[in-house]
Amino acid sequence: MITARIIKKYPNRRLYDTEESRYITLADIKALVLQKTDFVVIDKKSGDNITRSILLQVISDQEQNGDAIMSEDFLAQIIRCYGNVEPGCMAKHLEQSLRQVMAQPQNLSSNEVISQFPNQTKNSLTSGP
Repeated sequence: MITARIIKKYPNRRLYDTEESRYITLADIKALVLQKTDFVVIDKKSGDNITRSILLQVISDQEQNGDAIMSEDFLAQIIRCYGNVEPGCMAKHLEQSLRQVMAQPQNLSSNEVISQFPNQTKNSLTSGP
């Protein structure tokens, strides 16, 4: 049976990889995700699973310091969804959409992307509703 790698978050906000017996950074967490390594982040003090919170920190760091893929409008729409849509349904829809995008060849131009979605206009793909 394969178990997920355990990462512990200490009160001093440091992350400790129990498999490699070393402190790691958010960049290391990102690398684990990119390598498709199963892991769970546990708050050392409370014992709570805080994996989602750490993943959100990785996304936030990437959005602020890397190549941002989420527009301000997209982020605002996500915030508006809270309390207005069923969370499981929204998560499933976003996950399926991301899988479809990731399955596409990386070198598609804007026109090629638009041709893949003939029922939508260029404006609906490149700007918010």
